Amino acid sequence: MRDRVAVVTGGASGIGRATVGRLAADGVRVVLLDNAEAEPPEAQAMTAADRRVWALRADVADPAAVGAAFEAVVAREGRLDVLVNAAGIGTLRPVTIDQATVEEWTRLCAVNLTGTLLCCRAAIPPMRAGGGGAIVNIASELGLVGAPRSALYGATKGAVIQLTRALAVDHATDRIRVNCVCPGPVDTPLLRRSIARAPNPEAKLRQEVDSTLLGRLGTPEEIASLIRFLVSDEASFMTGSIVVADGGVTAR
Repeated sequence: MRDRVAVVTGGASGIGRATVGRLAADGVRVVLLDNAEAEPPEAQAMTAADRRVWALRADVADPAAVGAAFEAVVAREGRLDVLVNAAGIGTLRPVTIDQATVEEWTRLCAVNLTGTLLCCRAAIPPMRAGGGGAIVNIASELGLVGAPRSALYGATKGAVIQLTRALAVDHATDRIRVNCVCPGPVDTPLLRRSIARAPNPEAKLRQEVDSTLLGRLGTPEEIASLIRFLVSDEASFMTGSIVVADGGVTAR
């Protein structure tokens, strides 16, 4: 893994942040790509602490911004070996589709699905030119099973799963492996915001914990370790795989 070059989207928090740290610890040169709305203090702290990490600001839903960001990575590093699509947003409110607005649906699709597609599209040419690479897309267990008032979010994550399979088929001959991780309830800022918005946050937290067989939330570091495996040579015979790490939520 040492001296490979990786881009991690959504790298300033949650699973993305843990993945940046995990890959950098293995000697990977990591580009932390996060939303252009603000310079995340987490990004500043990580880039200051580790010279192998540098940050770029880009909205993954913006085609021009994504294109410019990946061009900057290749111009500076000369190659691209790994892409981890960890950028994503949740629903602002739990609703059924007849209660949801088109704007809510459009925003979810823009970040969760179109953002993943745009980053894959930008990463594939330099990976192909370099002889191959590895992509990991982050979906969700809600892309595999239904849940109350989660149709919009679940639909975007289900589409990421199918996008992963199709990309694996299309780019196997380019020696680009494409896999997907479906986390369950993981203790990230995204989940904590969802819990805080609930009418009874304590009950919501208990519901998330009780949904697992292990009786706890996952940690970002646990998911980052799985991602690290998938992008490494240890997973060289894996492509098109959908790997579930949900504490047993979908086993029931």
